[in-house]
Amino acid sequence: MLKITGSDLCCMAVRPAQYPPDDRAEIAFAGRSNVGKSSLLNLLTGRKNLARVSGSPGKTRTINFYDVNGDFRIVDLPGYGYARLSRSVSQEWGKMIETYLTQRENLRKVVLLVDIRHEPSAQDVQMYDFLKYYGLDGIVAATKADKLSRNQAANSLSMIRKKLEMGPDDRLIPVSSLKRTGADKLLEAMEQILED
Repeated sequence: MLKITGSDLCCMAVRPAQYPPDDRAEIAFAGRSNVGKSSLLNLLTGRKNLARVSGSPGKTRTINFYDVNGDFRIVDLPGYGYARLSRSVSQEWGKMIETYLTQRENLRKVVLLVDIRHEPSAQDVQMYDFLKYYGLDGIVAATKADKLSRNQAANSLSMIRKKLEMGPDDRLIPVSSLKRTGADKLLEAMEQILED
């Protein structure tokens, strides 16, 4: 299984000219503000503060590229759907994310994060449809899995699968950064992507 032994912030970008060279495969992580993206990235990489965790949503305002194992990159996209941002700022972010997703040749997949406790939002559905269109879909991580009982989680996962219209081969992985569960399954899925 994929083991992450080294990870470092390589660069922060808002436009393609600032991206690092496209010489390595990239797996991006996308999701609503406050869905637990930074916590999950820290769990996957085994680093406490690789991605800065914040109590207030909307903190990541750039596309953050992390070099992993000197081999590939994890890309942290700004969270979407934070109501307190001005419309012009959220439109700028939308453009920034869309440019990266549609123009980055070495981007292999996008892991979409959704909160297991809630039905995916209209923006989550829109994002997954967008990823499907560009062939970047296939992995959804349902965060905060420790907040539900096993039964509630099973019901919730089936609702998420239905709402996002996930295909039979798409992977839906419950994860909990708090309980440190699900990371192995996600790393396994990432390894498959990198080997394909």
